[in-house]
Formats: sequence, structure tokens, C-alpha cells
Amino acid sequence: MTSRRADQLRPVKIKRGFTKTAPGSVLYQCGGTTVLCTASIDESVPPWLTNQGTGWITAEYSMLPGSTPTRKPRERSKIDGRTTEIQRLIGRSLRAVVDTAKLGPRTIAIDCDVLEADGGTRTASITGAFIAMVDAIHQIRSKLPNPADYPLTDSVAAVSVGIVEAKTYLDLDYPLDSAAEVDMNVVMTGRGRFVEIQGTGEEATFDDQQLDGLLRLAKIGLKQLTDQQRQALGKRWPFA
Repeated sequence: MTSRRADQLRPVKIKRGFTKTAPGSVLYQCGGTTVLCTASIDESVPPWLTNQGTGWITAEYSMLPGSTPTRKPRERSKIDGRTTEIQRLIGRSLRAVVDTAKLGPRTIAIDCDVLEADGGTRTASITGAFIAMVDAIHQIRSKLPNPADYPLTDSVAAVSVGIVEAKTYLDLDYPLDSAAEVDMNVVMTGRGRFVEIQGTGEEATFDDQQLDGLLRLAKIGLKQLTDQQRQALGKRWPFA
């Protein structure tokens, strides 16, 4: 079903500065999944945050028509439930590692556009979006309320794990994902704190031992993804 080891990530490629117009942009590839993540700065906040002296992080997610073998229609008038769920997940994951008060009254808008989908699009979006967000914050560092007081508290990355034919796998591509009895997405900070765990028994139940095994495997993959983020950002990596 796969030529990778069960505990092996798909090959990751990260290209920062993919577009010239956004202050943060990353072309993130993991295996056959490719996502363009951009981070834009809006010098305003949603109405409910007006005069609160704090900023906001929001996210939008989209799968482009040619991202799947069968053309996916554009979501022009109504966003489907899956898209809404994923973009909320991306926003929550990024806000988990941002002290928005230190941003000042501005919004960082994250856009994750899936160019090619081969499983793990939401986890790839989160992992790539963090890098784009760091680059965007770097561009406005001098405009922050206190430029010396960095607004990021930690890094964040995400990966999928699952059980296929009673075997635990890391970083599911589409063939593994579609055959999984248990499917889980794990979002975690660089310091090892969980942000979100989405686990579902698709065609089977799972017990405590299997859950522990899935989380251990996710942690292995997330440590590697955090290292990839660190390498991609180089001197802009904001943590010791």
C-alpha cells in the first residue's frame, strides 16, 4: 500500500517567499500534497475587537479545482462544512501560539490554497502556515507595540496518523487515509503541548493502547516537522 516505513514522514519540501506580494508566503509540499500558504497583514481588527488593543489571527482554506483527479467545483456562494471546519482548525492552531495583545490592533490573515491533494491537506496547511506567519510578523516587527516583545510563544505543526489493516501509520497519504480504520489529526507545539487531537474510528473502534501508540507516533513525526520548520526559517526561527 505504501513504500514508506510505517513510522516515516512523506518527503517535505518548503519554499519560502513563493509569491512577492504577501509578506509571508510558503509553498509547502509533503509527498503528493502541495499547499500554498500566504500570510497578509490588515491594519484593522474584527468589530468585536475594536478598541481592545489586541490583534487577531484568521484563516481561510480552499482546494483548487485541479487539486484532485476529479475537478473540484469552486466554492463561490457557499462554503461547505468540511472547508469551514478546516479553516477554523487552522486559525485555532495558529492562535494557540500567538500572544495577540503583542500584535497590536491588526489582523494576520492566513490563506491556505491546496494545489494538489494526496491526503493530509489540513495538517500540511497548519505546518506551512506557521512558517508564512513568522515571515509576516518579521515584516511588521518594528510596528509592534513593543518590537522587543515577540508575539509568538511557541511553534506549531500538525500531522496525521492512523490504523490501516491493524497497523499504525504516520502521515497518511490518500490511499492510506481512504483505507484507514482509525484516522487522527494531531496538532502540537514545538515544546510538545497538544493543541488539538481529532480522532475518529472510521470503520472500527480503538482502545487505550492503540490511542497511546498513535500519539507516540504523531509526536515522532511532529518533532521532525518542527525541525523542518526551524531549518526553513533559519535565522528567523524565533525560539532558542
